[in-house]
Amino acid sequence: MPQLYIGNKNYSSWSMRPWVLLRQAGIAFDEVRVRFDSFEAGSEFKRTLGAVSPTGKVPVLVDGDLVVWDTLAIAEYLAENYPEKQLWPQDKAARARARSVCAEMHSGFTALRSHCPMNIEANLADTGALIWRDQSAVRADVQRLVDMWSGLLAQYGGPMLFGAFTIADAFYAPVCMRLATYGLPVPAHIAAYVDRVRELPGVKTWIDDALAEQDFRAFEEPYRLQR
Repeated sequence: MPQLYIGNKNYSSWSMRPWVLLRQAGIAFDEVRVRFDSFEAGSEFKRTLGAVSPTGKVPVLVDGDLVVWDTLAIAEYLAENYPEKQLWPQDKAARARARSVCAEMHSGFTALRSHCPMNIEANLADTGALIWRDQSAVRADVQRLVDMWSGLLAQYGGPMLFGAFTIADAFYAPVCMRLATYGLPVPAHIAAYVDRVRELPGVKTWIDDALAEQDFRAFEEPYRLQR
């Protein structure tokens, strides 16, 4: 059975993507949680991950003797190994578009990710209001999300971005967490998509686990000194 190495569920948006994908698709795996103590070279986190992956980062999928790191690589590996799960859309054009929006998430939205780090258990609407007021790049990132999601939901009919759940929804699940945590303003139909993602069984289980962690990491929360 494959193993998936992840970080703290409250904070680790990169870990969330393949975990939700596996869980939502019903693919059995063993979870190996490596607590964020710090990201310094000598930290327990780095020592543990360094023994598994050359990058020393999460997520990492270990399947027998094979080690796969990077969320896109893990997603592609799972799609190849489990074709019956239809993790990508079946239509060729839709599949190409789904890969495009996943790649955009993978390399883009840097302002949103920088200013609004994932923190599932927090309610940071006040912080979000200041970010929204002061950070034009965050507003631009959110507008891009609204335009993208609106087009996909209209074209493919929902309830997910390409109709049924795909890798694309797993990739954008952490963004849904950010929009909720920081209370960033989006149109009603986009807020409804965020709610649908949050209610997916795989996502809901991740959220429940994140809320149960109670593992405050100060270096992950530069905007909040205590809970």
